[in-house]
Amino acid sequence: MSNKLVAYFSASGATAEVAKKLAEAAGADLYEIKPAVPYTSADLNWNNSSSRSSVEMRDKSSRPELADKSAKVEGHDVIFLGFPIWWYVAPTIVNTFLEAYDFAGKKIILFATSGGSGFGKAVAGLQPSAPKATILEGKVFNRRVSVEELRKFSKDY
Repeated sequence: MSNKLVAYFSASGATAEVAKKLAEAAGADLYEIKPAVPYTSADLNWNNSSSRSSVEMRDKSSRPELADKSAKVEGHDVIFLGFPIWWYVAPTIVNTFLEAYDFAGKKIILFATSGGSGFGKAVAGLQPSAPKATILEGKVFNRRVSVEELRKFSKDY
């Protein structure tokens, strides 16, 4: 088992593409964070204030249920945690994931995909969900990032 894990949530597929390349580049294990109820395109319509994602993001205590809790975090010291940027933070399902496991003493490096925004307050929004871990702001990528660029990124950790 690799000492590194790439765990990711992907709503549209962009973060999944980056996560798979990052796992290859870093020689890391890969785990997909899946919601118990998958998101539909209507759920992801940020222009609709009644859409599922809009409702969840307004309620910071929202914790969408996970499809499973089978990530093997205990055997990894470094976790690359990926997600799309929603409203300048991580989707609340990422908090659900962090709260489902013991990340004490682990280093969590964030990576994200975005259509144009940066991390915003992602670290501040996630740290309370894994208080005994070190959470670091990594980098925002687009789906066209190369394996070589991700190899350079992963070597910094």
